[in-house]
Amino acid sequence: MAQADIGLIGLGTMGSALALNIAEKGFSVAVWNRTTSKTHAFVAEAGDLATRITATETLEDLAAALKGPRAIVLMVPAGQPVDDQIEALDPYLDADDLIIDAGNANFRDTMRRMEALERPFLGIGVSGGEDGARHGPAIMGGGDPDHWARVEPILTAIAANYEDTPCADLMGENGAGHFVKAVHNGIEYADMQLIAETYGVMRDGLAMEAPQVGDVFAEWNTGRLSSFLIETSAKVASAHDAATDGPLLEVIVDAAGQKGTGRWTAIEAQHLGTPIPVIEAAVAARNMSALRDLRADLAETFGGTQKIDIPIDILERALTCGKILCYAQGFDMLRAAADAFDWSLKPEVIARNWRAGCIIRSSMLDDMAEAFEAAPGATLMAAPYFSDILSETISALRDTVIAANRAGLPVPAMSAALSYFDTMRQARGTANMIQGQRDYFGLHGFVRLDTGDKDQHGPWADD
Repeated sequence: MAQADIGLIGLGTMGSALALNIAEKGFSVAVWNRTTSKTHAFVAEAGDLATRITATETLEDLAAALKGPRAIVLMVPAGQPVDDQIEALDPYLDADDLIIDAGNANFRDTMRRMEALERPFLGIGVSGGEDGARHGPAIMGGGDPDHWARVEPILTAIAANYEDTPCADLMGENGAGHFVKAVHNGIEYADMQLIAETYGVMRDGLAMEAPQVGDVFAEWNTGRLSSFLIETSAKVASAHDAATDGPLLEVIVDAAGQKGTGRWTAIEAQHLGTPIPVIEAAVAARNMSALRDLRADLAETFGGTQKIDIPIDILERALTCGKILCYAQGFDMLRAAADAFDWSLKPEVIARNWRAGCIIRSSMLDDMAEAFEAAPGATLMAAPYFSDILSETISALRDTVIAANRAGLPVPAMSAALSYFDTMRQARGTANMIQGQRDYFGLHGFVRLDTGDKDQHGPWADD
């Protein structure tokens, strides 16, 4: 007999955690996994929550176990597996049944599916990793408001809470939710890279041991840099390895993995024509981290790094400055996407959505939300609160980048943040030379600064 409030397909790490979260919040959930034994094992291990979980062995059984109109969450790998799952599920659904893709989908795939499917469909970004999915993630929805309203009670119940406000909201139309999640992940890449570079300066430039670095991060987490990633970094740097009786950080291979969402952010930024150099530098740094053999060979050829003398408080201010600039770039990209795709994205809503549950949750996000409300449409860099912090910290970022560059310490994200700031505060840039060059070899034309006349050419056009 149909009784479950919602269905869930895919009992991997995230799907299992999400299903337990749903059950814990008092909702009944029917689950299905391609491997039937995994479905039954999941329910058997659910403890007291098993009474709210229905194991199903076929997709037909899953559909039969759900109250109508049905709502089914897909937690399967992004790309073709989602299309295959929708196709397999479709024969057992009614026209008004809702499919929810809660995986790390490319927003363009979500838009395509919404256009092609003749049924309700939502694309939602879920951030927070396994722990977030189990105990409260940040949820970013995209799609029709009526479709969102059907499952909003469940989604807000399972989401993280910040001061009794659920971090679950409809971001905008069609692919908006998955786009916001991708930008979140791009900022996550940049924030992590900035922290890693700061660790590198402390380790290689200041000769600090990992536990000392952990103590610094822990102290920073009590101030303006308070965030999940700084807290995490403190714990990682302080962790002890029983096998070597030393810091665990020193035995972790220095090659960073990635699942593609940061790369998607960088690619879409190029399509939108919006600059996100800190995020792009972070993506490139992960790619370079994988080239361990080449890096080892080049270290033999060119030598290593040098020690530097830079105060810890300067590093703290430099990291603060870089963090604000990477967030500013992410929010500017969201604004560009809202214009390009006609989405009703609201940066203050997004900032508040990220205050709990997600990986980039930070004490700064409340102030960011207030800044966007006070000056709709403005860049974060121009908001009085953040422009004051940038003015206070930019010299520290400059000193850190200069000192690191002189010592041969790689700080690509910090360098990108500094170059971005200097470029954006330069009223008269240097692209006039580029326009002159383009006109010289291709007669592309230029606009005159003094008259505003367009499609002008230099004297070489007469040659």
